[in-house]
Amino acid sequence: MGQKKLLRFSQIKAFSNLYEYPKDIAGTWHEKFQNNHPIILELACGRGEYAVGLGQLYADQNFIGVDVKGNRMYLGAKKALDLPLNNVRFLRTQIEMLPDYFAAEEVDEIWITFPDPQLRTSRAKKRLTHPRFLRLYQQVLKKNGCIHLKTDSPDLFHFTHKVINMYGITLLESCDDVYAQAVVDERLKLKTHYESLDIAGSNKIFYIKFQLPEIIPHQDDVLQLLLKETEQSEA
Repeated sequence: MGQKKLLRFSQIKAFSNLYEYPKDIAGTWHEKFQNNHPIILELACGRGEYAVGLGQLYADQNFIGVDVKGNRMYLGAKKALDLPLNNVRFLRTQIEMLPDYFAAEEVDEIWITFPDPQLRTSRAKKRLTHPRFLRLYQQVLKKNGCIHLKTDSPDLFHFTHKVINMYGITLLESCDDVYAQAVVDERLKLKTHYESLDIAGSNKIFYIKFQLPEIIPHQDDVLQLLLKETEQSEA
């Protein structure tokens, strides 16, 4: 491990706004923020640009960046402390463990910003809009709570639409070229480090907003089969 990473891992242990695998924290987040404002998560937050940016825009909301890579979160956590932003926190853990850290209906909204699209069909279950993750979000998200996906990957965008259609999910908004719109939501103007890299090479930013149904059907094997058939037909 590089010297810089080691230094950052050491420093974040002293950050008052960053929690590493905390115990008994589910259901206590409003106490941590010392208010009853809505709680919004940024999943796979990386450097936390969205959590910090949203925190600057909305002082009456609480934001938590979630990621497993502490050396990246260091940047966002430090910026939030320096500004200071009392409505921004960071949680270091795996996304698969969300129900261990949030109580039922403790979360009002979720943002998924430029996650790894996991392009190989064999890795589809690792996509953060795959039904197995949606079921995790359902355990902590309020009823009618919104999920936002912002990505430069057309593959992840189309995959998410496929999931929405197959699983009876409510599509609220969809845009296949955010910055081509006449009016752009101020939240969508926020840019992450990964957006600036344009890794997908699409030269477009995609956005989807949706709500989960009460029950997400267990038909993931059918989804995987459809993905394989699509992959084979395009080969």
